[in-house]
Amino acid sequence: MSTPTYLKKGDKIAVLCPASYISVDLSPAYAILKSWGLEVVVYASVVSQEHQFAGNDDLRAEDLQKALDDPEIKAIIAGRGGYGCVRIIDSINFEIFCKNPKWIVGFSDITVLHSHIQNNYQIPTIHGQMVKSFLDGTPESLETLRKALFGEGNDLSYISNSELPNREGEATGILTGGNLAILQSIISSDSDIDYTNKILFIEDVGESYYNIDRMLWTLKRAKKLENLRGLIVGGFTDLKDSDPSFGQNIEGIIMDKVAEYNYPVAFGCPAGHIENNLAIVLGREIILKTEKNNVDIQYI
Repeated sequence: MSTPTYLKKGDKIAVLCPASYISVDLSPAYAILKSWGLEVVVYASVVSQEHQFAGNDDLRAEDLQKALDDPEIKAIIAGRGGYGCVRIIDSINFEIFCKNPKWIVGFSDITVLHSHIQNNYQIPTIHGQMVKSFLDGTPESLETLRKALFGEGNDLSYISNSELPNREGEATGILTGGNLAILQSIISSDSDIDYTNKILFIEDVGESYYNIDRMLWTLKRAKKLENLRGLIVGGFTDLKDSDPSFGQNIEGIIMDKVAEYNYPVAFGCPAGHIENNLAIVLGREIILKTEKNNVDIQYI
């Protein structure tokens, strides 16, 4: 495994949009990046639009390829997620990136990039705030991203306030995962990770309870859940119920799928489609320790 070089002041960071377009002023977000001592290079896709996308597939792929290949760019942060990474991922050449890895940052639809890079190249990436979400993100979440980029440590401890207690235990493994809907959508593709002996992180937004149940059944039936070392559950926000009600909360839906396994399960991780979306490094080996309401994650 090759780890990207940590940033230092004066480094250039690329901002681009591999998925949906942006229609808001990002100047305050750029100011935060500049306050970290970084030079912000804004690519064409950030100010482009074709239907719901940040320009057409060719433009978005070209931006990502240029940023991956440019030796002066030391990190790439997505402007936003949405939908669109899966449309361009197979056209991207990662040869130069593999020789000189750089941090790639984002969440939601950026899970396609995280998963593809981890599956094929075993290079860590950062699941964290994107430029658009800087505008609403908590200072704590932005500080964890800065620390992750600059190599100042990103161990994470938190109190889980979920409706069900954590399943207690301790496990060591490579941290993987991201947005549940994306993970389900890329099963059996070149971007699909082997979950065996991994610690899986999942989060999602705006889904119906029954659809979360269905997606988790898909992972379970695909043998994705049985050989995990551990499971970390992030934010599941803006969930929708059906009429009549589905009848289970998110914790119950998840625990039903993993009830027969013995690995630790950590609820309430402050990461995902939430304002306090703390940065976590995917592709790194971690030690996960869970108690009834406490979780400790340490990078090895």
